[in-house]
Amino acid sequence: MADDFHKPTKFSGAKFESMMGGEDPAQISRIAHETAQALIARVRDSPDPEVVERLVAYTDEHGIDAVAELWSRATPRSLPGALWRIYLVRLLIRQDADGTSYLYQRGIDVAVTIDPIVAGAIVPTGPAEIIQLADEILRGVFTGDFAIALDRAAAFCRVIGAGCASVADDLDATEPGRSTELTTRALRFSTTAQEFASCARLWRSDSLE
Repeated sequence: MADDFHKPTKFSGAKFESMMGGEDPAQISRIAHETAQALIARVRDSPDPEVVERLVAYTDEHGIDAVAELWSRATPRSLPGALWRIYLVRLLIRQDADGTSYLYQRGIDVAVTIDPIVAGAIVPTGPAEIIQLADEILRGVFTGDFAIALDRAAAFCRVIGAGCASVADDLDATEPGRSTELTTRALRFSTTAQEFASCARLWRSDSLE
C-alpha cells in the first residue's frame, strides 16, 4: 500500500541516520518498538485532548517522513507496524479524498458484510466524511479502545478494497490498464486489512509489541 502515495520531504534519511546511529537493523527495530510503546503509553495514560489532536494532525504539518523513518520498517504485526499503517491510511485518504470516498462508497454498495458498520463512516460517504473517518480511527488509537481502532481500520481497508475490485470489474473491457491497477490496490488493501485484524487480536491478548 505504500506505493499508493508520495511522501513529502520533511525529514531526510541521512538526518535520521546521524541521530539514530545508521542502518543497523537491530537498532532500527529497537527504536521502532521503544518509540511506539513510549508514545502509546504516555498519551493513553493521560490523554490530553490538545496533545491528541496534535498527534492526529502531525503529518499534515510535518509530512510522513519522520513517521516512516521510525516505523515503516517494522513488521506489520507489531505496534510500530500498526501505527505506521494507520498514519499511512490517513495520509492516503487525505491526499485523494474525492477518489477514496468514491471507491469507499462503491465498496459500501457491494458489501455483503458488516464492514461498513464497523468502519463507521457517515453514509453517504463523501470527501468530508472519509476524512472524518480517518481522523476518528487515528484518534481512537490514543483515546479509545486500541483494538477497536484497529478493527475499524481493517474494516475500512476491506470496504475500499471491495470498491477497488468492483470498479476494476467495470473497467476490465474498456480500460484494462486502470482495471489492473485497481485490482492490485484491492489486493494491497486486503493484505493491510489482515494485518490490522491480526494486530487487534494481539492487542486483546496483550501480545502486541
